[in-house]
Amino acid sequence: MSAMAGVRRGPEDVVVTGAEVLSAFGDGVGPVLGAALDGRPGFAPVERFGVTGRRTVHAAARPGNPVLADELARIIDHACDEAGLSAAQRGGCPLHLAVHGDPALPRVPGDERAGHGADTFAGAVARRAGLSGAARAYTSACVASSTAVADAAALVARGRAERIVVAAGYLVEADQFAVFDAGGALARDGRVRPFSAGRGGLLLGDAVVAVVVESAAAARRRRATPLARLSGWGRAGDAHHVCRPRPDGAGLARAMDDALARANLRPEDIGYVNAHGSGSPAGDAAESAALHRVFGEDAEALPVSSTKSVHGQALEAGALLELIVCMAALRAGRLPVNSGYLGPDPDCRLGLVLDRAARTTSAYALSLTTAFGGANTALLVGTP
Repeated sequence: MSAMAGVRRGPEDVVVTGAEVLSAFGDGVGPVLGAALDGRPGFAPVERFGVTGRRTVHAAARPGNPVLADELARIIDHACDEAGLSAAQRGGCPLHLAVHGDPALPRVPGDERAGHGADTFAGAVARRAGLSGAARAYTSACVASSTAVADAAALVARGRAERIVVAAGYLVEADQFAVFDAGGALARDGRVRPFSAGRGGLLLGDAVVAVVVESAAAARRRRATPLARLSGWGRAGDAHHVCRPRPDGAGLARAMDDALARANLRPEDIGYVNAHGSGSPAGDAAESAALHRVFGEDAEALPVSSTKSVHGQALEAGALLELIVCMAALRAGRLPVNSGYLGPDPDCRLGLVLDRAARTTSAYALSLTTAFGGANTALLVGTP
């Protein structure tokens, strides 16, 4: 483990008291969790916009043309309802919002763009959802929402905030689809196959998600029932390449070590890893190397899966969606399936979850995320 073993994260324990999800499988945690536990992918030909001439035509997108600001306000409201927050309590909550930016920005005149930045969009969503209006926008690609959670947890742990709403949103749209398709990053066979021989890349997916992060003491005072405990978190950079991950996984390993240290846990205490597992050849191999750095030979037996194989890559919203699925899986006592598997890859020697009946009694799990630029995060969750 790293030299941070025994580090204090703050005087307050941190819990999640509310969570809500919109995904390709519908509203609520239940539908996406059920698909993940069954290994049932949600990929289908895109109908939301034209894909003629694209190398790939598949994504995990719900029907219709949902509006991101509308869905964020609705999902935040439902998460706050589950947490049992009154209107007054919501009014005191800041918002940490992970988004690519204001969806309206590309279509406004140049002289109006200053009023359509990510921070302005986040503030508008916060006010519309009945929150305090104090908002931070996180736009750091795939680690945006996990970074937002880590920041919220650190503020709550140190007593600088009683509770914070963390939300994130990405809805599959033509511009990002075209960028990923042109770059050859999308799987041409319409399936995401993390850590598998023959894997061909990622596929995009819808996700609008929100959680209420608060101190355990505040939750007890409200007699709220926690969904999970945020036991630890860690972040580290690769400083290797603008796009390619560091092959030895050292940055992601440091993030895991720091999350374990903050939770005062050992690698053998972890019973499941919800991997980033995008399905890219280089990314999956580097993540496997990181897991071997932290868990040693035990990585070959440790239950690991990537739920991107079911719900797709939701970019800025992906880490929060995966955290919620990870938390729900621990409560259910079942493990998400690493779907799309074709066979072993010698660079990915992991204890992949391939059995739909896989069960767990573990109290702790890690949810991992990496991003372009070499950013890495690890969130460690436990049963409440």
